[in-house]
Amino acid sequence: MYGFLADLMVAVHVGYVGYVVVGQLLIWLGWAVGWKWVRNFWFRATHLLAIGIVAYEELMGIRCPLSVWEEHFRQLAGQPTTGETFLGRLLHSLIFYDFQPWVFTAIYMTTLSVVVLTLILCPPRRPFRRPRPVSDSPQGAVGRV
Repeated sequence: MYGFLADLMVAVHVGYVGYVVVGQLLIWLGWAVGWKWVRNFWFRATHLLAIGIVAYEELMGIRCPLSVWEEHFRQLAGQPTTGETFLGRLLHSLIFYDFQPWVFTAIYMTTLSVVVLTLILCPPRRPFRRPRPVSDSPQGAVGRV
C-alpha cells in the first residue's frame, strides 16, 4: 500500500511538472495560432501559481512536499530513498547527468520569468467581464427618437 502511495506521489509530481511545461508550450502555440482558450484567466492564474510555488520553495529552501511524502511512503514500504529532488531524479534519468543545485534554481527562476513575460505579452482575459451590448444601428443610436 505504501509503495502505491509513493508511486502516486510520483504520478502527481509528473502531472504538476507537465502542467507547467506543457501548459507553457500550449500557451505559446495557442497564442501563435489564435486559440482563445489560452487566454482563460483561471488557466493562466493556476499556471502562474504552480510555477510560483516551486520558485518560492526553492528561494526559501523548502523541500517540495511531494518529494517529502514520496520518501516517507517509500520508507514505510521498506523501499530505498535517494534524498534527491524529484526534478533531479527526473533529469538524471532523462540525460544521465547530475547538475549542481544552483542549476535547478536557475531553471525554476527562468521558467517563472518566462511565464510572467508570457502573461505580459499574451495577457489572459479578465474574469467576470460582461460583454458590451450589441447595437443594431450603425452608430449605436438605439433608443433615440
